[in-house]
Amino acid sequence: MVAIEATIVSTAMPQITADLGGLSLYSWAFASFLLAQTTMTVTFGKLSDVFGRKPIMLLGIAIFLLASLLAGFAQSMIALVAFRLLQGIGAGAIQPLAMTIVADEYSTLERGRIQGFLASVWAVAAVIGPLLGALLIHWLSWSWIFWINIPIGALAAAGFIRFLDKPGERRRVSLDIGGVVLFTLGIGALMVALTDGTALRERYAAVLWATFIVCVLLFVRHEARAPDPMVSLKLWASRPVAASNGASLLVGMGLMGLTTFLPMYIQGVLHQPPVSAGLALTMIMVGWPLGSVIMTRSFPRYGFRRMWVTGSLALPLGAAVFVFLEPGSSPVIAGVGSLITGLGMGFASISALMLIQNLVAPRERGAATASNMFSRNLGSTLGATVFGAVLSHGLTAAAVTDTHITEHLKQMLQNAGQTVAYDESVRLVLQHSLHGTFVAIFAVSVLAVLLVLLVPSSAMPSSGRGSSAGLKEALQEG
Repeated sequence: MVAIEATIVSTAMPQITADLGGLSLYSWAFASFLLAQTTMTVTFGKLSDVFGRKPIMLLGIAIFLLASLLAGFAQSMIALVAFRLLQGIGAGAIQPLAMTIVADEYSTLERGRIQGFLASVWAVAAVIGPLLGALLIHWLSWSWIFWINIPIGALAAAGFIRFLDKPGERRRVSLDIGGVVLFTLGIGALMVALTDGTALRERYAAVLWATFIVCVLLFVRHEARAPDPMVSLKLWASRPVAASNGASLLVGMGLMGLTTFLPMYIQGVLHQPPVSAGLALTMIMVGWPLGSVIMTRSFPRYGFRRMWVTGSLALPLGAAVFVFLEPGSSPVIAGVGSLITGLGMGFASISALMLIQNLVAPRERGAATASNMFSRNLGSTLGATVFGAVLSHGLTAAAVTDTHITEHLKQMLQNAGQTVAYDESVRLVLQHSLHGTFVAIFAVSVLAVLLVLLVPSSAMPSSGRGSSAGLKEALQEG
């Protein structure tokens, strides 16, 4: 439900904007969802450790379905953005708790297989989401892209009520309200600054960054003194967890960089139609679950660390393919690079998640899992900002005016695959700028592998059960 919502809305947004107006808020229909999801992930992870998985998961589903119902009735773009924000809050509970429940119910060996299935859900959603959105718009109306969640969510909730028998470990603790507020304000300010910073006036952007810095400092001070902190600083600062979450953040950056700029390269530089760009990009979603499945089936035989490091090497290998793309290259080569990169992302993401879940005790598993999901989502936002800045720097360095670039890029992308007289100099400028972006993605992928190498061998899973003793040893070594 959450995965398909991320892809189905993009198909309907042009018609939604035509009906509701508010073109200036177009990007916020997506940004508000990501903002709320990223901000609330850690909070709901901690709440599930305190109150149990089932009630928090059902709460997340209820919020998501209520927001979906309201979004279908939205009469303005402002209302739609608000309901998408509410949807993101629900998604912030659903996504990490799904992974946490799997960790609770299955041993390490079984867990990898089940989480491989969950990874394939995102691949399926990437393929059928846009198609389903187009069919719903054609036969019904755009409201149904939100209302379709209601029967799916109701079935999911019924499944959890019926089959999730374990109530979870419920503890009598003081809820860290101060930590929740500071974390939400700080990360919220950071996300707004990153997602829409270029559209804000300098003084407003400065206020957002100042709010983020102050909230982070107050948050760290508060959590160090809180009797039951929302975020265990000792856990997040340990070498295994910090390196794993850092690698996940970089994977999120790389994924966003490719999904944003690879289609532009294929259409604008290789002069191929949008369908070729879509097929090349889809190969990432083919490689991701494939890498997850290979990892989970192979590590019991060949060792967790060996498979994690070997599989993660596919990240820079796939990124290197994009570095060597040229204007005369075939889009098939880009597809091969996407497949290899997707394999590496599958290896890296599932390994980091399994490692963190195996290290912590059950009472901390929700917060630990959420920290990994948070890192990946934050990485996606950072990726859009960082790689967008790299592209802008390349265009500026080429000494081409913004108007000149904008008009010609718009013409090139709209008429990709057709015989149109282009300004070849603009095409070469785009090639040079995107090449710099791909080099940056390659550097990020190399850094991700280096972070994987920093994880100590003592922290690697070697049995079918999570081990709090393993956490203690890993924390001491870290």
